[in-house]
This record gives sequence, structure tokens and C-alpha cells, in this order.
Amino acid sequence: MSGARAITDRVARVALSRLSEPGDPRLSSLVAELGAARVYTLLLEEQDVAGVYTDVAARLRGLDPRRELDDAAAAGIRFVCPGDEEWPAQLADLDRAGQVPERSGHWQSQSQSRSQVHGRGGTPLGLWLRGPLRLHEAVARSVAVVGSRSATSYGTSVAADLSAAVAREGWGVVSGAAFGIDQAAHRAALAVKGPTVAVLACGVDRPYPAAHKQLLDYIADVGLVASELPPGCAPTRLRFLTRNRLIAALTQGTTVVEAAVRSGALSTANWATRMNRVLMGVPGPVTSAPSQGVHELIRTRQAALVTRGCDVLELLAPAGSYLAPEARGAEVARDRLGAQERQLLEAVPVVNPAAADSIARTAALDTATVERLLPALRERGLVRQVGTRWRLERDVPQRRSDPA
Repeated sequence: MSGARAITDRVARVALSRLSEPGDPRLSSLVAELGAARVYTLLLEEQDVAGVYTDVAARLRGLDPRRELDDAAAAGIRFVCPGDEEWPAQLADLDRAGQVPERSGHWQSQSQSRSQVHGRGGTPLGLWLRGPLRLHEAVARSVAVVGSRSATSYGTSVAADLSAAVAREGWGVVSGAAFGIDQAAHRAALAVKGPTVAVLACGVDRPYPAAHKQLLDYIADVGLVASELPPGCAPTRLRFLTRNRLIAALTQGTTVVEAAVRSGALSTANWATRMNRVLMGVPGPVTSAPSQGVHELIRTRQAALVTRGCDVLELLAPAGSYLAPEARGAEVARDRLGAQERQLLEAVPVVNPAAADSIARTAALDTATVERLLPALRERGLVRQVGTRWRLERDVPQRRSDPA
């Protein structure tokens, strides 16, 4: 593609992005078949039977995409599209993922959603970016962390811990900058100086929610704010749902932390599954309504259960390159004892000291063995000698073996 051609294609994509809502499969199909410049030219010259320019042509003629690119650049905003080095190749998977009904705000199986012929989907015409990170590098190793806007303290805490853990390992954290889980994920990644990308359902120059202006400005300073909507565009419900497909497509996997049965986060999960990306869910209390949607994903085996950042990395990193440590309780002095020592310690009285022969009978050991082992247990701080008798140390946990 020559330089002139590249510019024409870019200008055409900017103009076409003003023509329809994001994720319009009809427009994306035309662009894929004919090229953005050709579609732009055809629509620009479109006339009705009376020779009058159609509404579409009139709208395109009222745009100045070259100036829009210049104004965006002056504001620190750039437009990237297919063919650019910064364009993530994984976005092409959206063309193979089909469409999702516009009304979809809850979990659907692949068969259900593919049976609907009217919906949203497809590769975006381009993406508007604000921030120093290069998009293809920021999402080369990345995970989406999404969930409820009305998250509980449990949910935000888990989302933050999980996001910080993966960000420390150099993995990008991608989310939507909303209240609740999204903002907790972004803030945690920023706190450990990890890469984070906020994908908006409005223009990158329009902070939404407004309360997150400072957060989004900081992400734009050190990370990346992205949107397929041109600068100045406002968010709508439909734009949130179509935005979710980008979050799923940009990342290698999606983690859902708290989502009710009709949560918008489940649409991100739906897209992740349609593109054969790893889907993960963080369980909550079984009585928690904000976790019912996540529990359904886990119950139906659509999502893998994760509780820590290391669980996420084990699923996303190349096979065998990252193994999550086995969950174990803290080691205590008793764990380092041999079989006879543990058997003896179980027989030592808690309060009233006993003689060695009495302890031997209780432990079913011979007296000589008990008299040999008791001083060793004393050196480890587990028993105390009181005259010629023995008892447990006061600060040793008074726990006997569970017979079960």
C-alpha cells in the first residue's frame, strides 16, 4: 500500500466512522470486500432516482475527516487502523466471531447468539488512542478484568489484588474505566507501574464517568485510553455493549469479578468465548446476587475458576512457563516432626505435667523412646519440663489431630 493510498484509506475510515454506530456489520463487510476508500467514494457520490444526493452522501459531504485528524493530533489523539504497525492483529478474530444481538446484556450460549442475524460485531474501522503506550505492545500479553459497577468491597479487593499480580509480571490490564471492578483493576495496575488500557464507549477526549476524569487523564499520561468512537462522541447503552467486544478481542483472556445475571460484563464474557479466548471467573459468596452471573459461568464450565493473579497467569502464559504455587497453610513447628515425635506430642498433657512413663503409656511408646524424644521436643520449644514432669508449652497451639 503506497503512502497516498494509506492516507486515503485512513481518511475514508475516519469519515465512515461518523456514518454509523460502532460494530455495524453491514458497513464492516463492505469495507472488508471493497476497501474503505472505495466504499467512501461510492457513498459520497450516491444519488437517488431524481439525481439528488442521498442522506448518506449529504452527511459524508458535511464531514471534513482530514481536519478531524489534524485536530485530534493537536489534542494528542491518534487514529490507527488495519495496516498500521500499532494495529493489534488479534482484532481480526472479531470477523470470525459472528454477531451478538443488540439487546444482549446477559449471558447467552454461542448457539443462541449465532442464531440471531441482526446485531453488532466485526472488526472496528479504526481506533482512536490517547496515551504513550503502543497499542499492539500494550495488549500483546494482556488480560481483561471486568465486572459489576456496583461492586462490593470483596469484589474490588479481589480485582485489585489480581490485577496488581498480573501487572507486576508485565501483563497489561484492560478494562472499561467504569465504577466498581473496572476502576479497581486500572488503579491496581497503575499502583505497581504496570501497563493498563481503558477502552471507552465514548470519545477518548470525553471522560466517562465524569468522576473518573482524573483517573483517565493519568491513564492517558502513562498508559492508553482507546475507543472506536471519534472524539466528542457521547456514551450510549448500545455503545457500551459494542465496546465490550473490543475488550475481549484485545486480550488473551477475560476475568469476570462479580457480575449479576444480567450484568453487562457477561457480554464481554460472551465475546471472549466466541473468539475462543480464555474465560475466567472469580467466585463470590453463594448468597451474593452480584456473583450469580459469575457462578453460572463457572457452573456451566464456560469459565475457569480463579482466585489469584497466579491462577490467571497459569492459564494465559505459554504452557509450562508459569505454574501457580500450590495453596498451602503456613508451616508450623509440628509439620517438621517425625511420626514418633508427633505421636508423642499428642500424648503430652496441656495443663497438668505428667511423668515420662505416664506419657509413654498414653502414647503407646516405650519409656526409653519417650525419655529420648522429650528433650528434643523441648529444644524445639514444643514442651516444657517441670521438675521431672512434662507438659506442652503455653504458646504451642493446643490442637490435636483431627481423626477425620
